[in-house]
Amino acid sequence: MNAHDLFGGGIAVITGAGAGIGAGLARHASQLGMTVVLADIDEPAITALGEEICAAGGSAVNMLCDVRDAQAVEALADTVYRDLGPVRLLVNNAGVEQFGYLWDTPLPNWQRVVDINISGVFHGIRAFLPKMMATDAPAWVWNLSSIGGVAVVPLQAPYIMSKHAVLALTECLHLEIQSAGHAHHLHVQAVLPGAVVSNIFESAGGVASGDTGAAEAQRNAMLDIKTEAMDPLAAAAVVFEQAAQDRFYLLTQPDYVGSAMAERGRILTTQEAPQLQTKRRFETGQH
Repeated sequence: MNAHDLFGGGIAVITGAGAGIGAGLARHASQLGMTVVLADIDEPAITALGEEICAAGGSAVNMLCDVRDAQAVEALADTVYRDLGPVRLLVNNAGVEQFGYLWDTPLPNWQRVVDINISGVFHGIRAFLPKMMATDAPAWVWNLSSIGGVAVVPLQAPYIMSKHAVLALTECLHLEIQSAGHAHHLHVQAVLPGAVVSNIFESAGGVASGDTGAAEAQRNAMLDIKTEAMDPLAAAAVVFEQAAQDRFYLLTQPDYVGSAMAERGRILTTQEAPQLQTKRRFETGQH
């Protein structure tokens, strides 16, 4: 079955929809015929995207939402179900980056990463899944991990930690859906983007003291590879097609991300200590 057959209608809720792969997923979902709920804290971004989608003949609804706020996400779910209808696809995508040595990382910056990248996914699950499980209608939940969810990268520890956490959370959730008897209609999948064009590095946190030079050098290294990054709409099309094939791990670049997964497996199997790489090709896929 292809993506159009599965996702040719219904409602898609996408957090962090204002830019990057979130916006790409929103555009592609609309092209498939879905009504797209654009959830983000960046009102100008989702307003512009919503106007673009509607001008192209699609249907989009903008909803301001800070995924750090559990009550706000609950309100988002209640509003969508009350005003629009049942959700066919939930994409927990909102995410942020952080550069710098771990010991230099300001506490608020650490908390920001945890609150958005990890708790934001949890809040989405807690708000939407009970409603999605209440019927037997087919539905999908995608949680955005990253190639960083299977890699280790110095000077990005908070982000890398968060994406490992999202991947583990999603794997556990997949099993819990089976255990609770909902696997026949509710599909949980982990999205691992590789290099996808975004503004997450520009908006990433840094450090105010300590080795600020190292932090900014890492930011610049990530910005340098954006010229080779994948277009978000193209990445979205790949993700939707893999989801339609009922894969669990959805990879924007199967060879590139798959090689990182294989390397992670090799390291764990041999129990080698992580080693610094002279050149590490790593990109998030989020904002």
